[in-house]
Amino acid sequence: MIINRILQIIEYKGINKRKFYIETGLSNGFLDKVKDIGGSKIEQILITYPEINPEWLLTGNGNMTEAYYYENEFGQAIDQFNEPPTAYRRIEKQKVPLYNVETTNGAVSLFEDLELKPIDYVSVPNLPKCDGAIYVNTDSMYPLLKGRDIVLYKKLAHRIDNIFWGEIYLISLSTNDLEDFLMIKWIKKSDKGEDWIKLVSENPQHESKDVLFSNVKGLALVKASIRINSAY
Repeated sequence: MIINRILQIIEYKGINKRKFYIETGLSNGFLDKVKDIGGSKIEQILITYPEINPEWLLTGNGNMTEAYYYENEFGQAIDQFNEPPTAYRRIEKQKVPLYNVETTNGAVSLFEDLELKPIDYVSVPNLPKCDGAIYVNTDSMYPLLKGRDIVLYKKLAHRIDNIFWGEIYLISLSTNDLEDFLMIKWIKKSDKGEDWIKLVSENPQHESKDVLFSNVKGLALVKASIRINSAY
């Protein structure tokens, strides 16, 4: 069964189900609730873990993982069937688009099907699957995140049951007066009820705020951050 092979992937990656749900964006508890896996969910798993062999996942035939290729310091491909010397390193290719979202239009475009051209690309070895990256432009998560740090994110389906409480998210929020905000916050459970979430800052000078989840227009899990410590 495909479910069993997904569980093998989880074991192979050395993660638990909770981490699997976060990385793939699939619903919490999904593996325990369904017997038949839809094509869109299989596609999401393969996008998240590109080394997994699609034929193996669907049918059980072949090996779990497809062979990696290697590159030397000159970018030359090394035969994937030969074990590379220690001077070579395994590279999982992923160029994450870096966006400028300092304008309201840019913030809205991140979560809508609008054309938003990246200003550059970020590449980090062995990075989990990410959809994009932006610069931090507030101090609300200081000192965990500083201004001009880069955060890399994975967009999630816009449902409250996709939230893993206590994680850091990139959130597109629309207020009652139709203003749009893009913010980076911890998301925790709100005491106001199941339709509410609590947005929490790392910086103690920024107060926590309870908001209706219906005002959240976009949601992305922050997977990694990059800090440049010196401008020289």
